[in-house]
Amino acid sequence: MDMKIGLHIGLQQRLVMTPKLQQALKLLQMPTLELQQVLKQEVLQNPLLEEVDDADTDSDEEERTEAEEPAETKTEEQQAKSEEAGEESLEAKKERLEVDDYFESSFGSGDGFANEENREDFVERVPVAKQSFSEYLMSQLRLITEDEKTLEIGEYIIGSLDDSGYLTAGLKEVADTCRATEEDVEKVLKIIQTFDPVGVGARDLKECLLIQIEAKGMGDTLAARIIRDHFEEFKQKKYLDLSKALKVPMKEIQEQSHVIGNLNPKPGLDIIADEPKYVIPDLVVDLVSDRYIISLNDRNVPRLRISQSYRDELQQNVELDTEAKDFIQSRLKNAKWLIQTIEQRRRTMIKVMEAIVEEQREFFEKGAAYLRPLTLQQVASKINMHESTVSRVTTNKYVQTPRGVYELKYFFSSSLSTEDGDEVSAKSAKMKIKGIIAKEDTRRPLSDQKIADILKKDGLIIARRTVAKYREQLGILPARHRKQY
Repeated sequence: MDMKIGLHIGLQQRLVMTPKLQQALKLLQMPTLELQQVLKQEVLQNPLLEEVDDADTDSDEEERTEAEEPAETKTEEQQAKSEEAGEESLEAKKERLEVDDYFESSFGSGDGFANEENREDFVERVPVAKQSFSEYLMSQLRLITEDEKTLEIGEYIIGSLDDSGYLTAGLKEVADTCRATEEDVEKVLKIIQTFDPVGVGARDLKECLLIQIEAKGMGDTLAARIIRDHFEEFKQKKYLDLSKALKVPMKEIQEQSHVIGNLNPKPGLDIIADEPKYVIPDLVVDLVSDRYIISLNDRNVPRLRISQSYRDELQQNVELDTEAKDFIQSRLKNAKWLIQTIEQRRRTMIKVMEAIVEEQREFFEKGAAYLRPLTLQQVASKINMHESTVSRVTTNKYVQTPRGVYELKYFFSSSLSTEDGDEVSAKSAKMKIKGIIAKEDTRRPLSDQKIADILKKDGLIIARRTVAKYREQLGILPARHRKQY
């Protein structure tokens, strides 16, 4: 077989995503807050885009109609009235200027204190500086001692703490770095372990819990003995072995486990925890006279329009050079496309939410127990769109409903069959499992197989391993760990 190098011409079809299409898909997937920032950036980059309010639009239209009205069509009486109004306005302005010059610290032009509430605060609001985890601990150390060597060792120890407050460096490492003995490092570490939050500076979970127990004045209690001498058995919840080793009733072992369970295993997170992130819904569902009305929560999203001055410049000014005309035309084209894309995004989001409300009407009327199984493909077929489009609309977006704020993905779940041939949502099955476990006898907790049998009696066909999977997702322990003595 001969191998030759040559050129061949072929024709094939390929689907290529243009840059504009890629940007349109990104805009569709963006949450409202992110879209707000992107549009403001577009206004800064494209001079043909203007950010306007509805009130500004109405006032601009009124001014434009008045300006377009020719002076010849006005009657003599109208012209006289307009001239008188102009003279009165000039006289009023002069009087106001004279009054303002005379009373330099006046409260206003006869409005009293009414305008005080409407004044804007022009003082720049400086964000409050927050201490970091290391600064918080160092401030406590400086209050206790001024010894330079102690501060040096303490600063190295505090810098070696992880986010949970545990020491990640060994005593020898700290001693070698600070040119001190391990005994000196141990003393400084004991000082840091008395700081707030209690338990900080521990080298492992066992030491962290012991520090907290001793800080509560419970160093000689049964809980301290369990942590100090039988921590591995306690972690594995071998309560029967603990009862035999400590020679105490099982009930008392379980009571002490509740005491230990209330301690904080990660004390450092209490200080370095991030600020709460508030969810701003992208959509709003309101119940109005037995009808669910859907609207977009885009009040803070800037409304865009094309600048009329640039458009007039392009149409009227013939002396513009080719480069300037091409620049304005390209920016005009981009502005029109962006406005159309934003409007298309609004319509798509409302259509998807309307389909969700129609499919999950029982959820909105009765609650989470009546959530039906729903897939992206079902919604896509209902609104004649591609499944990927529905996925982009429902990603990282939230909706405010009469029953609370939910992520759009919450309304989509897999299905389980029933004896009647119907389908039940997996989320609904989890709610039933949680309700069954909440009502069980804690002295004789139900196994996963018994829970599956109870659900089968109610008509829900579910396997034992599925019950175990849903129970673990709900954060519920197995039956042997839920048993109370």
